[in-house]
Amino acid sequence: MRAGADSEISTVPEPQPKSPPTAGRKPRLALFVATACGLGYLPKAPGTWGSLAGLLLAMAPYWLLFSVGAVSRDRMVLSMSFLGGNEFDPFLGMQIWLAILIAACGLWSAQRASTFWCTKDPQRVVIDEVSGQHLTLLLGLAMPIWWKLPAPPWDGLAIGLITARMALSWKYLVLGFILFRVFDIWKPFPARQAESLPGGWGIMTDDWAAAVYAGIGLWIARAAGL
Repeated sequence: MRAGADSEISTVPEPQPKSPPTAGRKPRLALFVATACGLGYLPKAPGTWGSLAGLLLAMAPYWLLFSVGAVSRDRMVLSMSFLGGNEFDPFLGMQIWLAILIAACGLWSAQRASTFWCTKDPQRVVIDEVSGQHLTLLLGLAMPIWWKLPAPPWDGLAIGLITARMALSWKYLVLGFILFRVFDIWKPFPARQAESLPGGWGIMTDDWAAAVYAGIGLWIARAAGL
């Protein structure tokens, strides 16, 4: 009886473990954007490389418009001189659209990268530094200093323009880069508090807060005569 029971029990199939859930597809496009075309994979200081990409982004409208001939040097001098002008500023328009586009792409890609890597703020995500650095230069240079006339922009076209009336010189690039990196690392209020926001918002908004501080610092330096 015992043997029969044992043989009967042995014939009962053991329950099979459940198959692990199928892994989702790798979000390649989102990771490409979030890492700023792969800069985030660099082994040392990926955030610094992301900030350098933000500097290049600020120069893009100048190189794009002049390379395709959409804006000529003589036409800009005549119609958008620092004394006035009624035409729409193509550089400022492109800078604003770039800021909005990079911010939107950053929110989308950072959220997906964070979910894929199961980390709240992955070090490889540097699109936030790209966005923050570009925003620093846009805020710091596009805001006019109302009590004095701007300098003629055509004296410094070698690097680029933030607006048609504000040249992007090497000193503004260096100062804007340093200020943003300092505030991005320091994270004064509300930058550090913004990190607690969910998803891509927590990754991006702390850099935007740092960009506001850095932009104000760059504007003050301009007002002081830099």
